[in-house]
Amino acid sequence: MTLIIGYILAGCIGLSLGLIGGGGSILAVPILIYVMGVAPKAAIAMSLAIVGIVSLIGAIPHWLQGNVNLRIAAIFAPAAMVGAYLGASLASFPFITETFQLICFGLVMVIASVLMIRKDSKSSQKQKAFSAKKSDLSFRHQSKGLTLPSACMHRHGLAIPLEGLGVGILTGFVGVGGGFAIIPALVLLGGIPMKEAIGTSLLIIAFKSATGFLGYLSQVELDWNLVSSFTIAASLGTLAGAYLTGFIDAKNLQKGFGYFVLAVAVFVLIKR
Repeated sequence: MTLIIGYILAGCIGLSLGLIGGGGSILAVPILIYVMGVAPKAAIAMSLAIVGIVSLIGAIPHWLQGNVNLRIAAIFAPAAMVGAYLGASLASFPFITETFQLICFGLVMVIASVLMIRKDSKSSQKQKAFSAKKSDLSFRHQSKGLTLPSACMHRHGLAIPLEGLGVGILTGFVGVGGGFAIIPALVLLGGIPMKEAIGTSLLIIAFKSATGFLGYLSQVELDWNLVSSFTIAASLGTLAGAYLTGFIDAKNLQKGFGYFVLAVAVFVLIKR
């Protein structure tokens, strides 16, 4: 029964990634630790492998729908990959205990949940303001032969790669994919629509999860059978989630998911 519950929850990991472009690692680490009985550091490493592969698979239908911006991914991903490897390397220091990593993970979950809840509650006003600003930027830059993403990247300079580096360090250290931070950065700094940001986020998560996972290979022993089976279950979920994005507005799910993440964060901090 525990295995069945675990694999059902693995499908939910993929569903979250496919629908909202994030939340997979936030779910994967607690499921692996508290449902499947995996040690915390190994669970973080395994979640990076699972979420990385699943995100890459989930990016495919988004790409087919035209919702992956390769240019912005190419700017964001390299710094995020470096950050993820650095974060994983930090976890190898003797004074970094599994308990400390779990506390950090729980705190990051709290921050992520609050951002999701607040973003949803203020989304209508922010969306109107951003839409007006976007229209104004588009009008001003069309005469210069620039697309809106090009104009935004020119305006914000190093902001996108710096954001990528920071999110990457979080990914490597506590195993959080960081979709909750990547997507707003892509929308506000990259100037791309929400659906395109979700698809692009999946591609970025895949690349930085790969380097974060490499950083853990020498630190832990992994159950490859569990990694494989969880990846398959989560992949089915993410394909379903990517399909459902054509019918469901992801932002309508974020507030409820935010409260769920907050509840899991409290559980992790209590059980650490």
